[in-house]
Amino acid sequence: MKKFAQKVKTFLKSEDGPTAVEYAVMLALIVIVCLTAIQAIGANASNAFNDIAADLESARGGGVN
Repeated sequence: MKKFAQKVKTFLKSEDGPTAVEYAVMLALIVIVCLTAIQAIGANASNAFNDIAADLESARGGGVN
């Protein structure tokens, strides 16, 4: 039982657990920022391609072959 109590004390004093949690939180925040940026870039690219398609369609005379 003493050995178990000593291991618990050592674990509580160790900073490995909180450090791992901090890294996990930072990773989650980085992933959220990346996904948000990708979504914004994708929406802008989609709008640009739609505008180009509309311009090409109007340049052809608006008719569909």
